[in-house]
Amino acid sequence: MNDTLTRLAELLEQRKNADPQTSYVAKLYGKGMDSILKKVGEEAAETIIAAKNGDKEHLIYETADLWFHTLVMLAQAGLGPQDILNELARREGLSGIEEKASRSKND
Repeated sequence: MNDTLTRLAELLEQRKNADPQTSYVAKLYGKGMDSILKKVGEEAAETIIAAKNGDKEHLIYETADLWFHTLVMLAQAGLGPQDILNELARREGLSGIEEKASRSKND
């Protein structure tokens, strides 16, 4: 799985320098973070609807769109999938209650 995310992250970085007339991702980058966030929100809503409707194929499709646009958002913020995987690895073995409590102590 990491290989797919790594390849996609590399492609998204390359698209930062692409022509917005020929690259959807370059066009998103050109519109800025607010437009990217709007797209992430739209994809999240579509994913929720697909899950609610119980259509597994549609849920997979919409989740892929959500992950893709989330990766675009991360790249725009100077982050990548490895940053998220590192955080998930850090949380591995912690209960959700413990993890949430540790965040509130740091705030």
